[in-house]
Amino acid sequence: MNINAITNLITDKLTNWTQILIKLLPNILLAAIVLVVGIFISKYIRKTANKLICKASKNLTLNKLFSSIIYFTAIGIVFFTVLSILKLDKAVTTVLAGAGILGLGLAFAFQDIAANFISGIFISFRKPLRVGDIVKIGEYMGKIVEVNLRDTVMETFQGQTVIIPNKEVFQNPIENYSHLKIRRFDLSIGVSYGDDLDIVQEITLNAVKDIDGLSKTHEVKVFFTEFGSSSINLTLNMWINSADQPIYNLVGSEAIKRIKKAYEANDIMIPFPIRTLDFGIKGGTALNEMPVQFLNKAQ
Repeated sequence: MNINAITNLITDKLTNWTQILIKLLPNILLAAIVLVVGIFISKYIRKTANKLICKASKNLTLNKLFSSIIYFTAIGIVFFTVLSILKLDKAVTTVLAGAGILGLGLAFAFQDIAANFISGIFISFRKPLRVGDIVKIGEYMGKIVEVNLRDTVMETFQGQTVIIPNKEVFQNPIENYSHLKIRRFDLSIGVSYGDDLDIVQEITLNAVKDIDGLSKTHEVKVFFTEFGSSSINLTLNMWINSADQPIYNLVGSEAIKRIKKAYEANDIMIPFPIRTLDFGIKGGTALNEMPVQFLNKAQ
């Protein structure tokens, strides 16, 4: 192939491309207008959606996520519309097919992450717990310090930081002690069978009724629960006007000290386990019944 033939071939190609470009100029102009207008509309949709979502949820991270999803969805629609205007339908089909296959593969590869993410969204909307709440999730109990879309961060009362995947938070029962802003302290006590139970009940209530931290709207109650092996058992119910663990522990400790002092002052006995030691080979022989032999060192 000589130089003239190559030159003619290049010229023909350039001419064809120029003609095609001229024919596409109206479509290119329209596509550019659609692209610019679509971007502005998408931004307006994101702003409006963010305002509406903020009214339903106070979670800033979740609000930004949803508004971004809506924004990129609108941008995607604009992008595919522009491709259609430019007669690139095959490219649109190829992109959609590739996106579907890629999305399916990513769904299998990151199913645990997706489960935690979706659980985080449900938690953000249902709000079973908030930052600062005292909760028990599974075997962990402590204060919530952070709620993310993927996990929930808890600080236990022993000082450890526990990061719990949101899937575990969503699927397990949540005991929220801060929801009602009060907590009940239950104290089990045993008194002797020889004590007057009416007097025991009165002394117990008087001992704890003025402890700082008790709820003013909930009455302190004493219930006798059972006849034990060596005592009559009762339960003391005290409502504390705070869910914080230090206050909970402090009120319980103060109640135990006051009850012990009150019982001692009124001769109320708290029975304790008694053990009997049998020194016989087969048992049943008390220590004072065993014969005692004294050895004469002179013999």
